[in-house]
This record gives sequence, C-alpha cells and structure tokens, in this order.
Amino acid sequence: MRTVRVGDVALGGNHPLALIAGPCVIESREHCLHMAHTLTRLAGRHDIPLIFKTSYDKANRTSANSYRGPGLAEGLDILAHVKQDHAVPLLCDVHSPHEARAAAEVVDALQIPAFLCRQTDLLTAAAATGKPVNIKKGQFLAPWDVEHILQKVTRTGNQQILLTERGTSFGYNYLVSDMRSLVILRSFGYPVVFDATHSVQMPGAKGAASGGERQYVAPLARAACAVGIHALFVEVHDHPDEALCDGPNMLALGQLSRLLTQAKAIDRVVRGKG
Repeated sequence: MRTVRVGDVALGGNHPLALIAGPCVIESREHCLHMAHTLTRLAGRHDIPLIFKTSYDKANRTSANSYRGPGLAEGLDILAHVKQDHAVPLLCDVHSPHEARAAAEVVDALQIPAFLCRQTDLLTAAAATGKPVNIKKGQFLAPWDVEHILQKVTRTGNQQILLTERGTSFGYNYLVSDMRSLVILRSFGYPVVFDATHSVQMPGAKGAASGGERQYVAPLARAACAVGIHALFVEVHDHPDEALCDGPNMLALGQLSRLLTQAKAIDRVVRGKG
C-alpha cells in the first residue's frame, strides 16, 4: 500500500484514519473561513489529520439556475487565505486541464469529479501538476474498471493517487454503497477514501435539485470504517438546510464530533489497535 501525502497529512499503509471535510461549495469568504476554523479546531480535539475540502465551482448542478460558486479566480484567492490562516492542506475539484494547472498553484490535492473520472485530458493534466490526485469513482463505474483510470494517471509518472467510493447508481434518483467496492479499490495499492455524504445523495430527486438522506451518513461511514479505509470524506455545513448546494446530503456540523469518535474507535479495532 502506497503512502500518499497531501500537505503534511499522510494517507495509506499504517497511517491513522484521516478526515477530508468541508462545505460542498464556497458560499462566501466569511463562511469558508469560518468552516475551516471550526473544522481545524474540531479535528485537533479529536487528534485526526484534516484535509479541508470545498469547491470554487460546482459544474454539474442539476439546474442552470443553481448556485455554482464564486468561480476559479475568486475561489482560489479564498482558498489561499484559508491555507494562510489555518495551515491546513486543501483539496478541491477541477473540471478542465486549465483549472488543474491553476488550482495546483494553491491547493495540495486535485479532485476529479465522479462524472469526469474517465476524461483522459483532465486526468493527465491533473497528474502532470505533480499534486496528489483524488479520483472519485463514477457512480456508473464498476470498481474493477478503475484500473484503466489509474493507468491514465500513472503513465505521467505521478503515483500520488487516492481512490474515492461515493456510491453507485441504483435505478433513477438513487445510489447504493457496495462495501465490496472498498476492498476491490484497496487491491490496487492506493489509499481508499469513502465519501459518506455523496453516497446518500439522490441525484435530481427534487426536480431542479438533488435530494439526499443525511440520516444515513453516519451508518454508512461506520460501515466503511469497519471494512477498512484510509480517509473519511464528509461534506459538512453549519446550517445544511440553508446550504446553497447539496444541503440534503451534507452532515450538520454539530453531528460531526460524535461521528469522528465512532469512526476512530472502529478504525483502531480494524487496525488491531483497539
């Protein structure tokens, strides 16, 4: 199992469970800095390594009228202030080769959105930056088919890869999490991440927006930790019912502490340390 370093956070092998967390999208400079401050303090209290995640643009919103974010330039400026103020590693989505090159100047890891996980030019450009690449397995993709995606990244010489499971399409407007996928993804030798919040998303279920069942975030997160993962991915918001993007599947910030206590306890047992 390779060790992948995102900033000063090491993932994989015998390194402890890490947390990738933050709001779905940058709603404002003030809100993003507030969330980074709160999550940094929370992770410190739980002694869990944190990678702060948010997006400057959500390019795959259901409706053309949906809020997407502040955009590349303003979003990266906000993220630069997050890093300066809180010294926390950063991860964000990229949607094009140009974005990958620009984002790599600020963030510590580039994330390939699930819908774009087979886009060769995007994968190659992200890998060519030398930054760790978090590949979110498409909800349409079998876990064993990730091997072909890996080849597109590794042919650049970049071996800094994370593989994220985020649920699989199950009929219309529904996703299911196949825990076998975590075992299969782990067999490729790269750190595996479980995205507990997008796994409970209900794409397009509200007509002009996606729905979600956030009450299942914690049970799925606990199950994934029991199977064995290297990082838990959770999008969180202080007021998820008022969030500008993906509110129905984001975890309320006040519920994260209890989940981290449970996740760490399960992880210690799985690693033979509990």
